[in-house]
Parts: sequence; C-alpha cells; structure tokens
Amino acid sequence: MANISGLTKTPDEANTVLIAIGANLPYAGQAALQTCHRVVAALRQVPGLTVEAVSHWYESAPVPPSGQPPYINGLVRGVASIEPEALLKALQTIETQFGRERSIPNAARTLDLDLISFGALCQADPSLTLPHPRVQERAFVLLPLRDVAPDWVHPESGKTLADLLPGVADQEIRRIQE
Repeated sequence: MANISGLTKTPDEANTVLIAIGANLPYAGQAALQTCHRVVAALRQVPGLTVEAVSHWYESAPVPPSGQPPYINGLVRGVASIEPEALLKALQTIETQFGRERSIPNAARTLDLDLISFGALCQADPSLTLPHPRVQERAFVLLPLRDVAPDWVHPESGKTLADLLPGVADQEIRRIQE
C-alpha cells in the first residue's frame, strides 16, 4: 500500500490530477496553440494517465510582465495510477520532445507543463511541490481549472475557486474562440 493524498491506497487506485499547459513560442513551424493541441494528444499516451477533460484555451500576458509574446494556456484533468514523481518525469519528457529549453526562470518557451495537483497530496519536496506553489496567483491556471474542475478546493488552504478567482481578476487573460 502506498500513502498518496494523505490516504492509504492500493497501487491500482488512482488520483485526480490537474496539469497546466502553456506555450508562447512556435515549435516545428506550428503556432503555440497547435503545440498545445498536440501536447494533449501526447498526454493521452502517457502510461498510467487517463485524460478526462480539457479546458478551453486562453491567451494571457506573461507573468511577470516581460515583453514576451502572449501565452496560450489550458488545463487537463486526468486520473493517474502512477506516482507523482513518475508523472512529473513523463511531463518533463514531453516538454523536451516539444523543444523546451530550460535557461532562465520565466523565459519564453515552446512548452511548459506544470503538475498543479495530485489528488489531495500536499508535499514540499525540492523536486516536486504539491499543490503547485503559485496556483492561487495565476489566472492562466485558475480560469482553465474552473472549466474542468469547478468544484476544486485547494488541498492545502481549503480555498475554493470562488475564493481564489477575485485575487487574479486584474490579470490580462482572454478565452480564445476556436
């Protein structure tokens, strides 16, 4: 038995996971939005991860402001039967496959995948902090999150999306009509 999400679970039990997708540079001749669509398809191929829902896509200004091109953002809700560290490794592999280069913090990128939450797990490890430490500060995560998990509650603070959204109301973001 593994201790996941604060509960004892058998290895075949799964956890709801939230994965944020963002991109603001073209990759392989495709615009960031097309990259994001392709990434959803790549996530569907991760062993131990079942994609259940994909949010609408949003265009947002970079945070912090930097003069970079706007980001395309979305969020996937899924179910994972693998450990959080294995899922993180799979996300990092996908980032690399889509041309992600890690240079300076907050640099423009072809792809950014963030594991926002893994069930109700709260952990502060150097390699993986859950829930994501800045989720409550980012409209580009909270608005897509509302699309796929409107009843989500922050596992650490206990705050609902209704509690968190007013705190990001001043951020520049718009839903893309596809």
